[in-house]
Amino acid sequence: MANLYYAERGAALAVGATVEVGGEEARHAVRVSRLRVGERILLGDGAGTIGGGVVVRTDRDRFAVELDEVRTEPEANPRVTLVQALAKGDRDERAVEQATEFGVDRVVPWQAARSVSRWDGGGGAEKAAKGVAKWARIAREASKQSLRARVPEVGAPISSEELRAAASDPDRAVIALHPRGERTLSDWAAGFAAGTSRPAEILLVVGPEGGFSDAELDALESSGAEILVLGTTVLRTSSAGPAGLAVLNVALGRW
Repeated sequence: MANLYYAERGAALAVGATVEVGGEEARHAVRVSRLRVGERILLGDGAGTIGGGVVVRTDRDRFAVELDEVRTEPEANPRVTLVQALAKGDRDERAVEQATEFGVDRVVPWQAARSVSRWDGGGGAEKAAKGVAKWARIAREASKQSLRARVPEVGAPISSEELRAAASDPDRAVIALHPRGERTLSDWAAGFAAGTSRPAEILLVVGPEGGFSDAELDALESSGAEILVLGTTVLRTSSAGPAGLAVLNVALGRW
């Protein structure tokens, strides 16, 4: 299996083209992964186009690959977004990594009422920007590992008010995963897949280690969100999102 690297933004990937890659991507490939001339690799733009070819040149900080095949992967419809509550330790980061491997299209951080980790404390907007950038790096690396043509977008933190607004948007289906739900996600997903009209986006909302507050669940439900349960067991915040994505992947025919 060929390794995947991402070209610099704006690189034209086409059959017969020789594409140079520099920066940190190239340094890691050449110095750490020991990329060599003659090796066959995959090269993508992270936005849906991915090609295969042979490395024709390497330097300390650059390499070049001649592409002999290129394909473009269409955007998913509907798009599946994980709204992941901030969690202590690295649990939210693990959720981002695994969700990327499971094919999520977008990840959005959410500072829930019971989130132990806070991005609104000292540092304010700067701390939030650093958190988003770190999640984006995790998503990019996980995309390379899982050979994804598209790197999932990591959006700006969403507020509870914005979540409620999304729940009332007819172009979105908002699902909060919580044991209070009386219907399973798999049952909902089967009905959604069989429906004739689909919202453009599914938002899968996962709470922090302390769970949703009653006020958050009530507000989401009253705004039109579905409160659903995964099964008979309660999962950690790091694994609930990926598990939910697996259910949706099967129902939507992605797997």
